[in-house]
Amino acid sequence: MAKGKIYSQELGIDLSSGKGSELFKWLLACLLFGKPIQQEVARRTYFEFVKEGLTTPEAILQAGWDKLVEVLDAGHYVRYDFSTATKLLDVCKTLKEKYSTATNLLKQAKNKKDLEKRLQEFKGVGPVTTQIFLRDLHWNDRK
Repeated sequence: MAKGKIYSQELGIDLSSGKGSELFKWLLACLLFGKPIQQEVARRTYFEFVKEGLTTPEAILQAGWDKLVEVLDAGHYVRYDFSTATKLLDVCKTLKEKYSTATNLLKQAKNKKDLEKRLQEFKGVGPVTTQIFLRDLHWNDRK
């Protein structure tokens, strides 16, 4: 695996399973890795979310902002804790309202370009997060 890039397998995420839960975990990880922060900090923080059972949109929404900040801080994601907690809540709320699930987000996208556009419609999701997310999806193999 290339140095400087994070891959879903390194985080124990099995995208080949086709499970929506794995797809959302990858989206969550990409949201954390998309910030200009050390990879080890983002990795540690992702595993804090796993440890706390915050790996679904519903769990993140139910946890609320204060709990998310606590989990982000536990992973040493302190520089962006407030903004990331807000972003995670916004992304999960929009995902639930607009698509219901991460799987539906993929299903509704007509092609890779459309998926990029849909991802970047989420508040705080830009090209870096989108690129990380798509890299492990092997989108060309799917559509």
